[in-house]
Amino acid sequence: MTLLIIRHGETPLNVARVMQPADTPLSDHGQAQAAALARRLQAGQPLAPVGIVSSDLPRALQTAEAIARACGLPVITTPLLHERNFGDLRGRLYDSLGFDPLTSAAAPPNGESQVDFRARCVAAWAWVLTQQARLRGPLAVVTHGLVIREWLQRGPLQLPPQLAAPDRLSNTSLTVAAALAPHAVSLVDCTAHLAGGVGEDANSLSGG
Repeated sequence: MTLLIIRHGETPLNVARVMQPADTPLSDHGQAQAAALARRLQAGQPLAPVGIVSSDLPRALQTAEAIARACGLPVITTPLLHERNFGDLRGRLYDSLGFDPLTSAAAPPNGESQVDFRARCVAAWAWVLTQQARLRGPLAVVTHGLVIREWLQRGPLQLPPQLAAPDRLSNTSLTVAAALAPHAVSLVDCTAHLAGGVGEDANSLSGG
């Protein structure tokens, strides 16, 4: 069985490099990216999902809903798949902070420490596997850049020796992995569907 792991589409605050409040939606461009990804998956490139799970934050849920409309599937949501909570840093310009909160171990005021975030990512992965075990086919998992990066850099996802885990995940990028241990990755951070004017701004913020 297979997991289709997806970062949400572009938001206005990704492009503005602002740490995002929880209620940040997709931009029009992000909606177009999500639609392009949905067409790709509907066509079975590389596989069509038979189930969809998602973070319930708007930017992820709107991405999942685009896939759901194309594939005729419901979406199951969980807060376990949320982006790391940056608390009082949300709404602030990333480049004005003077440090990198995306890699900082400390919890921002009213936010989540790296240790707590990692523990939640472990719980999220266990939940995803439980959902996939109920299906007879691929599961689309729509989440956030730092969640996917955590899974790639610290496990459980296993990249082939010739590939390094990316520091940055692209909007609506697709990572494909086996649902069975050792969860081998066959495709990572793929944006082949982003053509014809829906490509990503490479300077946009990935995470936060």
